[in-house]
Amino acid sequence: MPLNVLHYRHEGRPRWGVVRAGEVTPIPGDFPTTRAFLEGNSPEALARLGGPTLREADVELLSPVTANQQFLCQGANYRQHMIESGMNPDAKSFNMIFTKAQSCIAPANTDVVRPKRVRFLDYEIELGLVLKRDVTAAATITAANLAEFVAGLVIVNDYSARDVQIPEMQFYKGKSFRTFGPIGPYLCLLAPADLARLGDLELALTVNGVVRQKDSVANLVYGPAETLNELSGVQDLFAGDLLSTGTPSGCALSVPSPARQRIAALLPEATKWKMFMAIQAGREQYLKPGDMVEARIATADGAIDLGLQRNRIVDER
Repeated sequence: MPLNVLHYRHEGRPRWGVVRAGEVTPIPGDFPTTRAFLEGNSPEALARLGGPTLREADVELLSPVTANQQFLCQGANYRQHMIESGMNPDAKSFNMIFTKAQSCIAPANTDVVRPKRVRFLDYEIELGLVLKRDVTAAATITAANLAEFVAGLVIVNDYSARDVQIPEMQFYKGKSFRTFGPIGPYLCLLAPADLARLGDLELALTVNGVVRQKDSVANLVYGPAETLNELSGVQDLFAGDLLSTGTPSGCALSVPSPARQRIAALLPEATKWKMFMAIQAGREQYLKPGDMVEARIATADGAIDLGLQRNRIVDER
């Protein structure tokens, strides 16, 4: 059975707890990092945990992925999102990987701060995988042994400053401003049988109650096992690290079609980017101060439910 875990602060002290029906059962011990928590606790033992509880509403949320862990991301990993990003999904033959700064990691209920230099702030709901073990050499990772490598799931919102990311060709910079990576509320620990239901997970994001993004994890182009297998041949991965698997269609960003991009490539740089900015300025979907963004990932039957993430947009002071 899936088990939801909360990282929280209570009476000034960071703690971890098991969440059941709005009540939090504190987990004994101090675990300053996600890695330490995973290494110090088994889902089987946590499932048997009892004792006094706290109301979930009475604790301060912390991110279930701590700021020392790697924050890896996949880009353009849903077919329709590739199309709206100006890419041809039938021509793409590679897995797009980038990173976000660890300092952008924030609790699930954080206020997302739009920097003064940013006009076009976008949202991206994503399923995050939290790694179970270190991988320091190329490994063979398949659907059959994925449970050896993935401990659990989280909701990620990959907030993006499109006027930095696109014209400056800076994925890292445009997606790494402080507060641009809220995670949680829960770390959903999975048994091996639960991983077989990843494709049943449904993602939904609303802005001020209006649905902007809605899709199924079944529609990922490059799945978790395939991606982790590839990454293991490139870099070291560690227990507690996060892989965010990409966002569905429905973002605020508007990118010209491949044909129009080829035409724009013939224009002077200043002219091309002036046109791009004018197109984005007409997009009312970009986030504004006071907007409320809500993100949820769950199976239709509720057997796996990663909770509700709520972010209010505020301007940098």
